[in-house]
Amino acid sequence: MKLDVNALGTFYRMAREGAGLAAGRLTHMTDVETRAGVTKLNFMRGREIRRDFEDSTSKVGVRVELTGAIEGYSVIVFERENALRIVESLLEESATDTDTESELSGEAGELDEFNEMTRSAATEVGNIMNNGFIDGWADVLETVIDVSTPEFVEGRSADTFFDEVEKAPAGDDLALLFQSQIETVETQVGFSHYLFPERESMAALLDRLRTSGGIEYDKLDGFDRMAERGAEEVAKTATTLTGIDTSVEIRRLNFVSLETIPEQVPDERLVGVAFEFDGVPSGYLLFLFDEESANEIVDAMVPTGAGDTEGTEGFGQMGQSAIQELGNIMASGFLDGWANVLDTTIDHSTPEFIHDIGAAAVDPVVIQLGEDQEFAFVFDTVIVAAGREFDCEVYAIPDESDLERALNDLDVDRIEEEPTTAEFQNVTGTGTGTTGGAGTDTNTDTDTDTDT
Repeated sequence: MKLDVNALGTFYRMAREGAGLAAGRLTHMTDVETRAGVTKLNFMRGREIRRDFEDSTSKVGVRVELTGAIEGYSVIVFERENALRIVESLLEESATDTDTESELSGEAGELDEFNEMTRSAATEVGNIMNNGFIDGWADVLETVIDVSTPEFVEGRSADTFFDEVEKAPAGDDLALLFQSQIETVETQVGFSHYLFPERESMAALLDRLRTSGGIEYDKLDGFDRMAERGAEEVAKTATTLTGIDTSVEIRRLNFVSLETIPEQVPDERLVGVAFEFDGVPSGYLLFLFDEESANEIVDAMVPTGAGDTEGTEGFGQMGQSAIQELGNIMASGFLDGWANVLDTTIDHSTPEFIHDIGAAAVDPVVIQLGEDQEFAFVFDTVIVAAGREFDCEVYAIPDESDLERALNDLDVDRIEEEPTTAEFQNVTGTGTGTTGGAGTDTNTDTDTDTDT
């Protein structure tokens, strides 16, 4: 199976169109204003999909099977309390048009379980949402997609929702997964949408939509494994330099419109570092921390009191240097693996210090990439520490054309053979260490004041 940016861009527009139709239908049905939220094409491994369901909260879903231009399964998933809230709205709306208003509104006001009537209402909601997405895809493709009878699903684990989905990704299998969110404007009633396309069906669509020679899907799978090793290296490096035991919590490869990247960044004040890297591939790399995590890092890396010296918005020069140095070494750990496997050199810039509200932290990257491309592959990773305030969001955004060249040159057999570990001296408390793995040329002049 081969893919290219044009084909994936069409898929992305399908997903956006479907989300818009589904939002409109939910608004019409519940009289609650809704809007399409973030839409993503995710390349996710089975274990990552199942991790989405590990919060142990009960969920409700409606699943349909697709045939025709797209074969596979479409699944709408609500948090259980959100599904009950939507059903309650429907019952109250229905009650105003009948002679049984008091009976229905009384039942709706006390909903905490699904009975035959509320299960039927939830199934109808999910079915209308599924059909909204599917009609949007059919409109973009100018074709017909048939839909099976909707099936109501309720449970706490991914197995409940996906085990009966034929060829759903399991374990380390990498699958192209459509994910969309629809949000209500005034209340927190949202849901997630999953499309599991059948591989042969997806391959046929990709062949029809491709405008270039394309990239072998197995190459993208290999590059994702390469990025996964880089993320693990970042976590190990953070542990070594700060003494805070960290691990990778979430790691995904997304294909998104550049303009939506700022929507995915937490809407809070962030501290971090940004790099531009050049080679095959080139692009941008960002490490973003919430302020509490950044302060935790400074406390761990800088002698007591040094981080409180006068500086930029609460982070003194020593504190900034510590954040920059940590980011510099984590960048080397991430990019060294790429350079080693691709047998090339990847240079990265000096770390640029960031202290700004979420979207503003990534806007400069989006603006620069947006001069030459509309979409981007984004390696989206979250590093966390158990029992400590340490959340680090990592965004690696390669240049589109460079990534295609890198993937076509990739020897997947080298991925497990080549080292990813960056060599560095102990820099805790100094802010002036040295980095550099086998394939990466790095600049570690972190004394440069590069506030944005």
